[in-house]
Amino acid sequence: MNNDTLQASREWWSQKWLELLDSYRFKKRLERARNYSRQGNVLNIEFKGAKVLARVQGSEPEPYKVSLSIDHFSEEEWNYVIETMSQRAIFAAKLLAGEMPQNIEEVFTANGLSLFPFTLSDVHSKCSCPDKANPCKHIGAVYYQLGDRFSEDPFVLFQLRGRTKEQIITDLRQLRGAKVEVTAPEKADVKHRTTQPQTSVNLDDFWQYHEPLESSLVVIAPSSSETVLDVLGAIPLAKTEEVSLSSGDVVTKYLDAVYKQVSQQAMLAAMNMGGG
Repeated sequence: MNNDTLQASREWWSQKWLELLDSYRFKKRLERARNYSRQGNVLNIEFKGAKVLARVQGSEPEPYKVSLSIDHFSEEEWNYVIETMSQRAIFAAKLLAGEMPQNIEEVFTANGLSLFPFTLSDVHSKCSCPDKANPCKHIGAVYYQLGDRFSEDPFVLFQLRGRTKEQIITDLRQLRGAKVEVTAPEKADVKHRTTQPQTSVNLDDFWQYHEPLESSLVVIAPSSSETVLDVLGAIPLAKTEEVSLSSGDVVTKYLDAVYKQVSQQAMLAAMNMGGG
């Protein structure tokens, strides 16, 4: 991934999050929140499970405490999402490599969910400041900081929805590993069935054919210029000094004579039956 692509990906994640703030009608409040974020008033941000906790320095000596969270997906919903991820090879490959696919939201919409909150009302936030408005400029500053955090690690949004990056990767590995274990015996079983030798052949009747051939049938003898022995090549047996021919040559000549004799007998048998 080159720098331009990486930057575009980061801007996409941040923009999706910051669109929530852009929908807020009090633009002056947002401007103050943006200044708080840029001026370093957000002293720290930490994650407690799926909740964001932050301290923001305001006009008072004591920093204000901000908490922020969004609704979790249920265990069942996450199971559906991860199952869908495992079925999309490109998504599974990128996630297992620690990368976030840019169109990952398709996995959630396919299950009737949205990875990103729709409106600010879907984000639950509180601040210890006396301002009754929500979001206040302290909460807004944390919003902007989270936008930067999503640029650095988009998996943070998964954590806010109730699953960490490590949990998702572990679940994906287990699910795809289970699929491999299920499909592998089936392939082996098919191979076993196709290669299993037939044991019901009666060797005494193998060369017998008790029905007469049609009178119009023309019997064409195969060419004797090349047999299966010629195709197989020399038999790999050791040479001896006592004879001029190698052991392989001797066996080949013997088998060639047997092959021709059997061919002649088969032709005679076919023509006799045809004449009857």
